[in-house]
Amino acid sequence: MSGDDRDDYRPSEDEPYMNPRQIEYFRRKLLLWRDDILRGSDVTLRQLKEEDTRLPDQSDWASAEMQRNFQLRTRDRERKLLSKIEAALRRIEDGSYGYCEETQEPIGIKRLEARPIATLSIEAQQRHERRERTYREE
Repeated sequence: MSGDDRDDYRPSEDEPYMNPRQIEYFRRKLLLWRDDILRGSDVTLRQLKEEDTRLPDQSDWASAEMQRNFQLRTRDRERKLLSKIEAALRRIEDGSYGYCEETQEPIGIKRLEARPIATLSIEAQQRHERRERTYREE
């Protein structure tokens, strides 16, 4: 198999679930996602360090402060996402990736394509969200 063949591969419902090729596909997808986030984080941190806090007027300073707060919130979301990506990579290593943590049933290729860090099947996720809504409403 050439590198081009591997790059064109997409998991299919017609093949055995979580076969070695699918596992490798999702492992690479997660690693690329993680690397992408880390590259973006480096740029954000560099920008924050280079910002001149001695801006000439109050509106410039306020605007820069709002931008800085936005970047910091984004970094916090990225940090949480990185943690979930690392957990998914650990599940690949221990063989539990692709299976619902509640029911141990397959999560499904389509769901994993859309959200490679998913830990619950769609049905289990919906039950979880209904429980959360119920607790918030009480």
